[in-house]
Amino acid sequence: MDLQEIMSQKSFAILGDTLNEEKYAYKIKHGLKKKGYIVYSVGKELSSLNDIENEIDIIVLCIHPSKGLPLIKECEKSFKCIVIQPGASNDELISYLNENNLPYVDGCVLVGLSLYS
Repeated sequence: MDLQEIMSQKSFAILGDTLNEEKYAYKIKHGLKKKGYIVYSVGKELSSLNDIENEIDIIVLCIHPSKGLPLIKECEKSFKCIVIQPGASNDELISYLNENNLPYVDGCVLVGLSLYS
């Protein structure tokens, strides 16, 4: 899945601090909502992806990998792809995703918003 295809999806789960205006998770959340996407916030608002009652298409990691990896590991929800924002990745996360055949891309949702929505 590439960034253009990701931006054609409907629902996004943002992992990160979506309450702090200075954080990229906040900017991504509000940018997506402004464009009409369905957005769920995990980290500061919901404690787990499993707390989301509806289906999600895309998980956006905008959180330190030491916090993001446990959230991915406990996830029981189906999804189409994970977008790993700059700075949200490490070798352990990538190894886990590859070993479990979880689809992901390194990318920036803010770039996707400006180019494809």
